[in-house]
Amino acid sequence: MALVQNQHLAVLAKKLKLQDFMLYVHGPDLCHESDLRHAMANCCEAIMGALFLDGGIEVADAVFSRALFDDEEILLKTWTDIPKHVLQHEEPGGDRHWIKSSPILQKLEKFEESLGLKFTHIRLLAKAFTHRNIGVNPLTRGHNQRLEFLGDTVLQLVASEYLYWHFPEHHEGHLSLLRSSLVNSRTQSMVYDDLGMSEYVIFNDFYSSHDGPEMKTKQRADILEYWNDPKSQLQQCCLTLREVGGGEPDIPVYKVIESIGPTNTRKYVVAVYFRGKRLARGSGHNIQQAEMAAATLALKRGAELFPILQHQRRFLERIQRSDFNGDMEAEDKQSDKEEDGPSPKRSRRSRRPQRRQDSRSEGLRRERFRDRKGD
Repeated sequence: MALVQNQHLAVLAKKLKLQDFMLYVHGPDLCHESDLRHAMANCCEAIMGALFLDGGIEVADAVFSRALFDDEEILLKTWTDIPKHVLQHEEPGGDRHWIKSSPILQKLEKFEESLGLKFTHIRLLAKAFTHRNIGVNPLTRGHNQRLEFLGDTVLQLVASEYLYWHFPEHHEGHLSLLRSSLVNSRTQSMVYDDLGMSEYVIFNDFYSSHDGPEMKTKQRADILEYWNDPKSQLQQCCLTLREVGGGEPDIPVYKVIESIGPTNTRKYVVAVYFRGKRLARGSGHNIQQAEMAAATLALKRGAELFPILQHQRRFLERIQRSDFNGDMEAEDKQSDKEEDGPSPKRSRRSRRPQRRQDSRSEGLRRERFRDRKGD
């Protein structure tokens, strides 16, 4: 992520001399050096988008790598000479001959049929299905988490390109919100279920009964993380006030109104505006912190302007209660299995989950009573 942060993109923009070609109206918006660097970083991102649309990812990569390492031949060669994955390196011509001797790969052929494609290196597909509790092994050479990192970026790119072409009138901020609704844990979970992918997961049997609650917790955390971002939440609130047929939507605008102190300890003050009206101001040791502070205060003051805030809070509370109840049911089922087990040595332990279940049930009853009372 450090490579594509605004401060580094601004440096790349300067190396590409983008400031000589930027089109902008002279005014107070770009008087501050920090504002100009931010605009140059945005311009650099836009150039990469234009290169991608015009020539594909290879052209964008070539320009980006030359801007990064034009003076360092060794680093440029390291960037451009990408090694193959270890599974591809082991079998340059493909590894489908492994299928005959591997029941796991034979099973994955059914998944290929459901997708309508065939992998040249089917062990890559097996690796994608390999849970993190599986260690290094001859078939997949490890678990799927590095592939998960790559796949998340691929999903972001695919969704971004689709939204860019199919929603030409939508603002950048609105496109970002649409993309976040497409690429998140909940929608991916739905696709996972639709494709029947649970049938093919490769995991250690000892952990299989414990992964369900963990997945639900991650989904809940992803949703809360998104809505706890004040800038995203404020932008969503503003977009809900868009008028039908009103053209380009109004979104919050952040402006640096003051910078105080020397460079190494500088403090920025940012104001956030909506439809020409200042909502709030915030401060921080960088512009992003100041924007987050301004958005947080705007949300606190905007209860009347943004009625959707109350709906969002109630929605998140329902999700938390629903996932919590689901986790408790899963644990209760596991406790029931332990209680019904034949081993007499576990009879004393089997009483403990029941006491916990009773206390949880009582807590849930109290919570539901408070919810009804609040309504």
